[in-house]
Amino acid sequence: MSILNYSIRPVNLVSVCLAILHLLLSSGINAANDQMHAASSTGSEGKALLTWKASLDNYNQSKLSSWSSSANPCRAWDGVRCNKAGRVSVINITSSGIEGTLDHLNFLSLPHLTTIDLSQNALRGTIPSNIGNLSRLTYLDFWSNQLSGAIPIEISQLTNLRFLYLSDNSFNGSIPTSIGNLTNLAELDLGTNKLSGSIPEEIGKLKSLTKLSLANSTLTGRIPLSIGNLSGLTLLYLFQNYLSGPIPKEIGNLTKLKELDLFGNQLSGPILEEIGKLRSLTILTLASNTLTGPIPLSFGNLSGLTLLHLFQNNLSGPIPKETGNLTKLNDLDLSWNQLSGPIPEEIGELRSLTKLSLANNPLTGPIPLSIGNLSDLTLLYLFQNYLSGQIPSAIGNLTNLIDLRLSQNNLYGAIPPELGTLKLLAYIDIFQNQLSGALPDGFNNLTHLNELGVSQNNFSGHLPENICIGSSLTWFTVFENNFVGAIPRSLKNCSSLRVINVADNQLSGNVSEEFGIYPYADYINLRNNMFFGQLSWNWSGYLTLTELRISNNNLSGRIPAGLGEVPRLQKLHLSSNHLHGKIPRSLGKLTLLLELKLDSNDLSGNIPSEIGQMSRLLNLSLSANNLSGSIPEQIGNCTQLLDLNLSQNALIDSIPSQIGNLPSLATLDLSQNMLDSKLPPELGEMKSIETMNLSYNRISGFIPKSFDHCFSLISVDISYNQLEGPLPNISAFQNAPFDSLRNNKGLCGNVAGLKPCSQSTQKNTSRTTTKRMIFLVVAPILAATIFLLVVVVGIFIRARSHMRSLENKPQEFTRNMFSVWSFDGKMVYENIIDAIENFDPKYCIGVRGFGSVFKAELPSGQVVAVKKLHETDGSALRRPKDFTNEIRALTNTRHRNIVKLYGFCSHAQHTFLVYEFLVGGSLLHLLSNDEKAAMFDWIKRVNIVKDVANALSYMHQNCSPSIIHRDISSKNILLDSEHQAHISDFGTARILRPDSSHWTSFAGTYGYAAPELAYTMEVNEKCDVYSFGVLALEVIMGKHPGDFILSTLSASSSTSTVYDILLKDIVDPRLLSPSKQESKQVTLVAKLALSCIEPNPQLRPTMKHVCVLLSKEIPSQVNVFPMVTIGQLLDLEITNV
Repeated sequence: MSILNYSIRPVNLVSVCLAILHLLLSSGINAANDQMHAASSTGSEGKALLTWKASLDNYNQSKLSSWSSSANPCRAWDGVRCNKAGRVSVINITSSGIEGTLDHLNFLSLPHLTTIDLSQNALRGTIPSNIGNLSRLTYLDFWSNQLSGAIPIEISQLTNLRFLYLSDNSFNGSIPTSIGNLTNLAELDLGTNKLSGSIPEEIGKLKSLTKLSLANSTLTGRIPLSIGNLSGLTLLYLFQNYLSGPIPKEIGNLTKLKELDLFGNQLSGPILEEIGKLRSLTILTLASNTLTGPIPLSFGNLSGLTLLHLFQNNLSGPIPKETGNLTKLNDLDLSWNQLSGPIPEEIGELRSLTKLSLANNPLTGPIPLSIGNLSDLTLLYLFQNYLSGQIPSAIGNLTNLIDLRLSQNNLYGAIPPELGTLKLLAYIDIFQNQLSGALPDGFNNLTHLNELGVSQNNFSGHLPENICIGSSLTWFTVFENNFVGAIPRSLKNCSSLRVINVADNQLSGNVSEEFGIYPYADYINLRNNMFFGQLSWNWSGYLTLTELRISNNNLSGRIPAGLGEVPRLQKLHLSSNHLHGKIPRSLGKLTLLLELKLDSNDLSGNIPSEIGQMSRLLNLSLSANNLSGSIPEQIGNCTQLLDLNLSQNALIDSIPSQIGNLPSLATLDLSQNMLDSKLPPELGEMKSIETMNLSYNRISGFIPKSFDHCFSLISVDISYNQLEGPLPNISAFQNAPFDSLRNNKGLCGNVAGLKPCSQSTQKNTSRTTTKRMIFLVVAPILAATIFLLVVVVGIFIRARSHMRSLENKPQEFTRNMFSVWSFDGKMVYENIIDAIENFDPKYCIGVRGFGSVFKAELPSGQVVAVKKLHETDGSALRRPKDFTNEIRALTNTRHRNIVKLYGFCSHAQHTFLVYEFLVGGSLLHLLSNDEKAAMFDWIKRVNIVKDVANALSYMHQNCSPSIIHRDISSKNILLDSEHQAHISDFGTARILRPDSSHWTSFAGTYGYAAPELAYTMEVNEKCDVYSFGVLALEVIMGKHPGDFILSTLSASSSTSTVYDILLKDIVDPRLLSPSKQESKQVTLVAKLALSCIEPNPQLRPTMKHVCVLLSKEIPSQVNVFPMVTIGQLLDLEITNV
């Protein structure tokens, strides 16, 4: 039956009508209720949210498209939920790409909110203070936005809050002390902001906390003792701040702690035994601080640890055997400390280890056989120690090993063949050892090999034929060995290569056949081998090549014009070959070239004028060829030239005056040519010239008067010319040996071998009278002096005889006391030993470089610093005569910004150097102390940078031979009472490592060493320049700039975010903003520092240049300090400073 038929019954019709009426009334009531709830929610609450939505930059964002006045917020709005009363209680619109501010979000209209989650958006501006009215709020999450300003104090009114996440924003100011009111908090994350000041003691009131992160800000001061009250804490992150002082023992109360990360602060003192009580710990990171003393034995109790990082501190003593108890460890890093003794066999008990780094310590002894037990190991770093013995064959058990670095030790013998069976190996660095024999055949099967570094050993035989079998090899460095034969076939087609260094071997073959095209190659060094053939490569394929060195081989043919098509080439060394023909004009296209060395070939023709297009050229050497014609005046366009050598050619005509306009030229050699005419006056106006050789030419006339003011000139040779007249009145000429002046037409002056210049009779008479008077006065004194001299000579001969006997008995050098002093000689071994009570640790004031430093007050009242050398640093003492000469030379080195070396003592028990003591301590100590750092104003900081620059310039330019420090860091900069800086440990690396031609056995402090040391291993002045740049940044930033440098070096273009960083945002926040005058100097220091950390060492300025620039002002086109960006400084040419 149909409804219609059923509904038309009389009795049923009435029932139906009544039912319909009831339904209509019910639906009306329900609709009314819905409208009431909708009106409630879209009233004050809904309108508040819609008003905020309208204020956003992208209010049509799809995630908020459901927010409309026609829909019920409780039912239809995405990210909004209501409570049972129909009031908005939850706003969760995380990861929605929302851009805008919170200024128009009226929290007063949302009193029932319990949860706010706006994380991972692009909100900016401040948090409104009326957020404090949300008394029901338990969850507040603004993580990962762009919010700024201070954390509003009103947040402390949210006493029901259990979760507060404000991390990864730009909040500044201090942490409000009233945060201690949030006693219900379970998790608090304020990390990755710009918060400053100290951690408030009130944090200890948050006894419900289980997780606390204040990491990655600029917090200072000490870790509050009250943190020990947080007994329920399972996670504590305070890493990457400026926290100082000791680790409080109260941390030992946090027995539930699972993760403790204090990485990257300035914490000092010993690691407390109390940490060993935290038996729940799984992650412990205390790395990158200045902690001292031994690793506590109680760490053996932390059996649950999976990660232990203690790297980059000053920890000393042995690696505890108890470390073997940490059987769950999968990551152990103790590198960059002063740990000594052998690697304990117990390390083999850590069978869960995947990463083990003990690098850069003075560890000794062999690599333990038990290391073969670590079958899960993927990374093994033991480089830069004093490990000896052979590489154990048990290392072949490490079948998961990917990264192996054993470089810079004293390992010897052959590489065990088992190493070649490790199929997953991608990185092998074993350079600078004493390893010998052939490379294992198994290296032919390493299909994952990415880097192979075996340089500076005694390897022989042929290189593995299939070394690039996996086509992934990027780094191939085998220099300074005895390899023979041809380059492996697989290398020719190894297009992945970026670095090729086979220098200083006995390799042979035709270069045009042995090598292929390497489109990603950055560095190719074939120097000092026996390669022959012509350079007929397809040079247009080398788009990334910056350095090409093929000097000292048997190359023939012409220099290919195609070399001019290598767009990024910065160094081209083809010297000492048999190249002939003309220098291609196309080389002028190499506008980035810094060094061009074509000397000692058979090149002919003119020097192309296109060389003047190489405006960045620093070094041009075309000597010992058959070049002819005139010197092109366009060389004057190479305004950054430091060294110019055109000697031993057949060049004619006059010296172009434009050479005199080269502002940075330090060395000029035009000798053995056929140059004629007069010297241009401009040559005497060069401000940086130090060495000038014009000998064996046909230069005539008088030496221009401009040379009287050429005070930078140190050495000059003008012999075998046709010059005449008086010598310039500067020391370079007046003190020149006669051989540098001889065989000229008529030079005169007060120099032995030259005739005096003609003068008037009156002057001659006056001179004669003066000489007679001088004789009458001087004669008696001279007689007495001769008598004393005879006596002194007698004493000297006896002393020398005694010294020779010592030199003939080198074994007595260390057995008996020996000393070298720079002054009265009264300080002897016994005085020092008594003063510091036989090196009692209470007198120890630090551990640096090659030893421990003690403060000694001598009987005379003089205070000195005594550096007791590590036992392993006695290699130089095997050659006492050379060592003595080095010490004497260093004690005679005097500069106001270099710590004075008084002398040296050696005894069977102790060996030490004695230095001037400076009361101000180290720069590192000053920057680590908040109170002292706050008093260390901008002027003092700039002066510190200038002091260090002056000292380095002196060491590089004025010492002969030049001294490369190799370990410039804030710990090696000492301060006197006036905050004047003094470099310590200068020359130590050289006198203690005389056998290292490249001085690579000590590569400096982590974070300061130049990056090119990783593959060139050639230590030069530019390595110090890089370290200086890091130090200069540290001075103005107040902390080591490691992360900033990484982001700067990775900035490949102006689109990088680092370009937008404001300089004011990275300087030390503990100081007030610099004044207008101070800001100019701070900006200049920042610019020069960025130039000094240039990845390409040749683009770094010299320290002499830095000193000059530090006296100038930053250009006017640079914005005022608050607006200066890092990008602007990076783009500013240093020559424009």
